[in-house]
Amino acid sequence: MSASTRNPFPPNWPLRIGAALGIAYILYASAQLGITGERLLHGMGEAQRFLARMFPPNFERWGLLVEGMLESLQIAILSTAIGILLSLPLGLMAARNLSPVWLAAPTRGFIAVCRSLHYVIVAIVFVKALGFGALAGVAALTVASMGFIAKLFAEAIEEISMKQVEAVRASGASAAGVLIYGVVPQVASRFIGFGIYLLDSNLRNSTLVGIVGAGGIGGTLFAAFKRFDYDFVCAILISIIALIFLAEVVSGRIRAALR
Repeated sequence: MSASTRNPFPPNWPLRIGAALGIAYILYASAQLGITGERLLHGMGEAQRFLARMFPPNFERWGLLVEGMLESLQIAILSTAIGILLSLPLGLMAARNLSPVWLAAPTRGFIAVCRSLHYVIVAIVFVKALGFGALAGVAALTVASMGFIAKLFAEAIEEISMKQVEAVRASGASAAGVLIYGVVPQVASRFIGFGIYLLDSNLRNSTLVGIVGAGGIGGTLFAAFKRFDYDFVCAILISIIALIFLAEVVSGRIRAALR
């Protein structure tokens, strides 16, 4: 076959076979899980009736609502502050350009363990260990914060210019001086951005850990569901959305001011 008659877009058979196998598996998995069009239509009808019972929202118990929201906010702030304080040394120890391998490797392993479990699962463990209440929520989100922010801290430190660090060392500065004058100026703005994002994330997460008994508005939401008090559920959901939206606006303005 000449070059002029050759197909410029030959069929990609491996891709086609892979796509066909993927579609076949999706159909097989749907059948195994009982996902059918009939069930979906029935579920949509039930969802419509459920949503109809949620409106109009009931804000009459605003005192209980405010109390739960304030507790979630306190859980988010405390877990973020403690998580950042604990993550700073972890990030330094995990940075392979500053720490020896015998220190960086186990520290990274510890960070990976903190990141391996979902924060709701960790909250269940702390509820069993510490009892119901905000303390379990703070502890759970602190562990989740350490796993998240320490990894970002370590990666940010590994991207710094070592020339500035070596210059500070050559001037005879101590180890603390090297960190303060050689490392911190290069990563300070990124660390602040990470901290703001972590607070925003913990604010959302604090509304979930309460569902398993770890304090906050999540406990109020779960109790309202159990009482079939759906108009109050709607009021709680609207309040959570408003709080998260407000936090997003504030954090966005802070990030813009730091640029």
